[in-house]
Amino acid sequence: MILFVVPLSAILLITWFVTRKHHWGKIIGFLWLGLLAMVLLISGLNWILGKPNLEKDDYYGLYIVDRSYFSGKQADWQYNHFRFEIKDNDSIYFYVTEKEKIIQTYVGKISVTENYVSEHLLINMPQPTHHILSSNPTTYRHRWDFHLVFYSPKFNNLYFKKGEWETIDSN
Repeated sequence: MILFVVPLSAILLITWFVTRKHHWGKIIGFLWLGLLAMVLLISGLNWILGKPNLEKDDYYGLYIVDRSYFSGKQADWQYNHFRFEIKDNDSIYFYVTEKEKIIQTYVGKISVTENYVSEHLLINMPQPTHHILSSNPTTYRHRWDFHLVFYSPKFNNLYFKKGEWETIDSN
């Protein structure tokens, strides 16, 4: 784009100085204003539609099963039985629950890989661990948030999002 606009501007500028007609100056102004408007539009769309680059601090928080992907009794049951928390001391606490009551807690450590534009979450759990934590999650980023997907040999994919846990009726 620069290889086109700069030489064209130079030609129009020379033409304006030689002919002394003001419409050539207006054409240069419209050309550069149009280019500026296009850059601002693309930047704005990238900001609105782009995905955030996650850092380790972004992963800290409480995670619940995201029932918006799959609804129904199975999703409600998973919501009432699994949640986890990642704390700023790089620890993960995976809770197996019966609604409000925590039945068992699995504790591990987290780290991130920095080989990508956005840091990916890595979980290190002592063995034996819960089947949901048998592999690292996949992070799916959206403009304003993200969710973690864990593969479980028993349930297939479990979708977790940041949020506060509330009691729901799974009947």
